[in-house]
Amino acid sequence: MRAVVYCWTATLTPQFLIRNKSQLIYQRLAQTAGQICNYSQLGGQVGLDSKTVAKYIGVFEKMYLLRRVEVFSNNQLSRVTKTPKLHFIDSGLLSTLIGLNKQQILIDRSRFGNVLESFVYSEILKHITTSNEDYQVMFYRDVEKVEVDFVIENARSQVVGIEVKATATVKDTHLKELKKLAAICGANFQMGVLLYDGSETLPLGDRIWAVPISSLWGENQSQKLV
Repeated sequence: MRAVVYCWTATLTPQFLIRNKSQLIYQRLAQTAGQICNYSQLGGQVGLDSKTVAKYIGVFEKMYLLRRVEVFSNNQLSRVTKTPKLHFIDSGLLSTLIGLNKQQILIDRSRFGNVLESFVYSEILKHITTSNEDYQVMFYRDVEKVEVDFVIENARSQVVGIEVKATATVKDTHLKELKKLAAICGANFQMGVLLYDGSETLPLGDRIWAVPISSLWGENQSQKLV
């Protein structure tokens, strides 16, 4: 199935977007997936101003190709950065756009991180779309560049933080971001989840757990990603 999806996206990409500015912008956006996107910097690369780039991104959002993910903020978070992130809805298409395949992941796993984040984002969207409750999916980042990949907040301001790690082992250093979010949110912090490429669910401290990424598509599946 994965091979079919990869072949389909590889065939689709050159024809999918007309050979003009939109194709160039979309390809450049793929390089910023999972990262904070500077519209002015991107516009300078393609000969457009930041407002025009924002309009293109709005069109891509309406086509369900990507989403802007806003920064989590409340009255206690006056020091957070305000620039949104971009996540692609289809991580297979994203992999094709940046030329990432299994062999390259095995050689340099660091390139896999942002694609994995986008994959997790799309899986989170599936879960909250079918939920009976309203949720917002955001991310946290402060001026010290402490960042939590995803912050899910419900209508009661209750928060779950999610960190994504493309690793099969869990280290104490992986918990810094979730612990900071917990401290800032106080009683509203319900749980911190460290998604990793392992097979066991592990308690890591007060309201923080390591959970296999495979749990997103089936609790009984513990297969490796690659």
